[in-house]
Order: sequence, then C-alpha cells, then structure tokens
Amino acid sequence: MDVLFFGSGAFGQPTLARLAREHRVVAVVSQPDRPAGRGGATTPTPIAAWAASHGIGPILKPERVNDPAVADELRRLKASAWVVIAFGQKLGPALLENQFAINLHASLLPRWRGAAPINAAVIAGDPYVGNSVITLADRMDAGLILGQSRRPLDPGATAGEVHDALALDGPQLVLDCLQRHAAGGTIQAVSQQESLVTLAPKLSRADAWVDFQQPAVVCRRRIHGLSPWPGVMVQLDDQQVKLGHADLVPPVSGAPGTLVDAENGFIACGDGQGLRLLDVHPAGGKPMPWSAFQRGRRLKSGLVVVGGRGQ
Repeated sequence: MDVLFFGSGAFGQPTLARLAREHRVVAVVSQPDRPAGRGGATTPTPIAAWAASHGIGPILKPERVNDPAVADELRRLKASAWVVIAFGQKLGPALLENQFAINLHASLLPRWRGAAPINAAVIAGDPYVGNSVITLADRMDAGLILGQSRRPLDPGATAGEVHDALALDGPQLVLDCLQRHAAGGTIQAVSQQESLVTLAPKLSRADAWVDFQQPAVVCRRRIHGLSPWPGVMVQLDDQQVKLGHADLVPPVSGAPGTLVDAENGFIACGDGQGLRLLDVHPAGGKPMPWSAFQRGRRLKSGLVVVGGRGQ
C-alpha cells in the first residue's frame, strides 16, 4: 500500500519505521525546521530527522499544509492512505475530501482529547493508558474510533516512559487498520460518547510545580506526569532541582514540604504520608540518583522544599 505519513513528534517514529518496512511510504510531511536548544540552531523535527537518516522521503515541510498548492502536491502522490501522528497542524476538510486518513492518538478516547494526553492520564492516576486510531474530524480528536489498544498504567512510570511504551504499541494498531482497509472490508467505526470527553491541554513551564500540601500519591502522580517535560521544579536550599521518579513511603512526622530525612530524600506531604525522591536533575547539571545528589550537597533534615503552588 502507498502511504503518506504526517508526523513531527517522536511518538510516531516506531509506526513510520514499521510502515516503511511493510508498505511504501511515498512521502513524509512534517513541520518546518525550527530553532531549538540553547544555541537556537535551526533543527528538523524528530520525524524529519529520522526519515532523512533512513533514506525515507521525500520530506515535505509546509508552513500551512492546507494551502491549495500544498494540497495539490500531496494529492499528486496518489497515496492509498494517509497516516497522521503528532503532526502539529490540523488537516482541513478540503484537504481530506475523498481521502482515507487515520490518526493515532495516545489516549483511550474520548478520555484525554488534546495535546498532552499521556501527561494528563499519569497525573490523574488512570488505571489504564492506551492508543486510539480515529478518523480525522473538524473538532480536535473527535473522530470515529477505528481501534484501540490499552495497557495498565504503572504508578512508578513517568510520562516519558509511558510515551515510549505507547509509541511501541502504535504500529500494530495502525497496521491492523490499514490491513482491514486494504482488504476492502467494512471497518467498524464507533462514535465517541461526548458525555465522557475529558481534555488534556498543552503544557507549559508554568505547570512545573507540585503542592506538597496534597496527599503523597497526588504529588507522586504530578511529579511523574510532568517528567521529563516541563518537569516539577523545586528549590532545595539554594539549588533549583527538577524531580524525576518518586516513591511512597510510610507516614512521616513533619510539616508538608519538609525534607524530614535528607539522607534518604523523604519529604512529608499533606496526608502525613512520606514521599521519597529517587532521582533529580539539578539545574545546569545532569540527572542523578538522590543518593549521589545528597553526597554532593549534604542537605540537612528539616529543610523546607519549595515546590511552587501552595508552598
């Protein structure tokens, strides 16, 4: 099958790799190169970079994918199916007219429509996470559901780790949908139940906080749900630190936000439960286990950890 792939974020890379092995990818459409990093060097998207390094192309990078000239160019490729994953631009009705197009979204729709579904699921403590293959609709992530995959959410996993796991689940789900389409059979399409819709808006650096007045389990979900980006930032003495993994420990004695056991990284939370910091990323440094950070800093028990909102 001839497939036209639309994608920018790394989430779609495993699916693009599988499509390139089992089908013919006639072109890759990605966002234009943008400045990135401290130096601001113009950088391709993860998908564009990966496709170029593996000889998959041509690679198209339109500023506005719905421009008539761009639409004409895409239609001339005569792809049997369009696959859209974390592309970053909305494909309009005129562009999609008479075209079989599917989108892979990293949530169990209708739960968590929007830009940050994995983060939202981890922060909420959902028992399951998953992927949905949907048709493209005028409203964001509101298309018909063509297939879903799910897996239990490990409470010890960060959003980054869940992202990578779901990215690896995506290829088979997409390939199954394409196979059913190619076979000419009817693909069962299920409408989303609007009463169950929840939203996962785009995150920003303003979200990089944790409130230790909250129960320990809520704090851990937030720390994991915002890792690796934007990350939960806290102030430890004179050092700003991004938190990585955390674990629950038995109840501790101390006011919420207090580093009650500096040697082991125990922080008191609002329900009297303890939270253990397992690894941290100091500003200007590299990620490291708490034990290594503490050896270098020699923090004292009783220090108040400033976590942002509520602190």
